[in-house]
Amino acid sequence: MKHRNAATPQSGRDKLRQFKELDDAFAKALKALDDPDTAADIPTGPPVRSLDTLEREDDAKAREQAFGRHLEALMKEYGISHAALLELSHTLLDYGLWEDRPPAQR
Repeated sequence: MKHRNAATPQSGRDKLRQFKELDDAFAKALKALDDPDTAADIPTGPPVRSLDTLEREDDAKAREQAFGRHLEALMKEYGISHAALLELSHTLLDYGLWEDRPPAQR
């Protein structure tokens, strides 16, 4: 469709032509939806997530942030640096004294 200036009045014939073009495009899009061969060509938006999923993600993020704050507070209280904590965790893993997976995944 051509871009029209808002100040230019349209004739009834132009309005009818534009409506027909829009109607044809809409009918073509509906046919494309029904055709399994063109299903891959139809653009889709991002996947829709349920409200429960969003709430679980928010809860997990909140728990993760709370854990991070608690860990930082403990490290500060005991004077442990990030490097020392990393070295400790690697040592525990190397000697098999600490699993690298949470208990629920073992």
